[in-house]
Amino acid sequence: MASAINRRQFIKACAVLTLGFTTPISFAQDHRDPRMVVLILRGGMDGLAAVPAYGDPAYRSGRGKLALGTPDTVEGVIDLDGFFGLNPVFENLAQMYAGREALLFQAIAPPYAKRSHFYAQDVLETGLTNPAGSASGWLYRALQGLSEGRNPEKYGYSLGAGIPRIVQGAVPVGAWAPDRLPDPDEDTLQRLMALYEQDSYLGPKVRAGFNADEMINSMGGKLRGGNNLKTVAKAAARFLIRDDGPRVAVMDCGGWDTHAWQGTTKGRLANRFRELDTVLAGLKQDMGSVWDQTAVVIVTEFGRTVAVNGTSGTDHGVGGAAFLLGGAVNGGRVQSDWPGLAKQNLYEGRDLKPTLDMRALFAGVLHQHMGLDRGFIEEQVFPGYRDQVSGLVRAG
Repeated sequence: MASAINRRQFIKACAVLTLGFTTPISFAQDHRDPRMVVLILRGGMDGLAAVPAYGDPAYRSGRGKLALGTPDTVEGVIDLDGFFGLNPVFENLAQMYAGREALLFQAIAPPYAKRSHFYAQDVLETGLTNPAGSASGWLYRALQGLSEGRNPEKYGYSLGAGIPRIVQGAVPVGAWAPDRLPDPDEDTLQRLMALYEQDSYLGPKVRAGFNADEMINSMGGKLRGGNNLKTVAKAAARFLIRDDGPRVAVMDCGGWDTHAWQGTTKGRLANRFRELDTVLAGLKQDMGSVWDQTAVVIVTEFGRTVAVNGTSGTDHGVGGAAFLLGGAVNGGRVQSDWPGLAKQNLYEGRDLKPTLDMRALFAGVLHQHMGLDRGFIEEQVFPGYRDQVSGLVRAG
């Protein structure tokens, strides 16, 4: 007879059958047990709206009506260092910055400058300048080294609908997504579970799905709210804080392609910023003491045009912003080899020129925070690429 299960567990188990899902495993603990979260903002977040270079002489004229006010004005930027500021809707992020838990990057981009969403995301997620035909994402390849003999799907998790290319590879990683289907009755659950348990192939996968939900539900009850970033981030925290849970999580969210009516401190983009800010504060709270061992990397496939377009928005650009957050982060600063916003300094006369390859950020986090061998990173994760940003994590 099948063991007792609930309706949510059955729905979840069915959802993961096609993913080849397996559960996390226990692993030896030591004094250092780092966690890493990667969050991809799909659509091209406007980095100059998030981290405006208000001190650049060309900022106000270049941005036009999308320019934010100086720190001493109503709804002006939150000053960071006298040159860069933070959009004032980022109240929680500003607190992390003040607490040296947020390191912000400007003029950063993947090694691609042609402004196609799909190709830029492929470059970001494969870590390759030519992603065509790549069978794996860079984070999946990193998991081969980070898992130290354990199956990578037991060390890394994808949270949310679908499996991003960044963690796709020969063996599917662990996965979890919120339910959307109605609950079946208990009798149906028991009968179908009994049927699956007789199947040598599907049975273990169904049971793995049940175990994942049991892991989630045991840490504060069922998660509700649909497939939104808040719910997914809460699930990520519940997995990562467990002694027997994974140590790497990846999430993504869309809605950052602001071609029209973008706004500044109010409107479409400000609403997205506010949602992200709330999620980040919730993630920190849910991680508890484990936050001190956590690094959260937040990236987007490209930035936006410096100038506003004809529909009060911005178009696809190149250089943008990225965030690195967490208790393990050596934050409280903006890192940028700033190219300037004067017309002659813009990429193709319209975009912020990228001066930092995003792979250098990823490589730095993998090596300095997660402890992955630098040679492995240069040979397997980002083949032929040898740069990394230094000083990303706190000493000790």
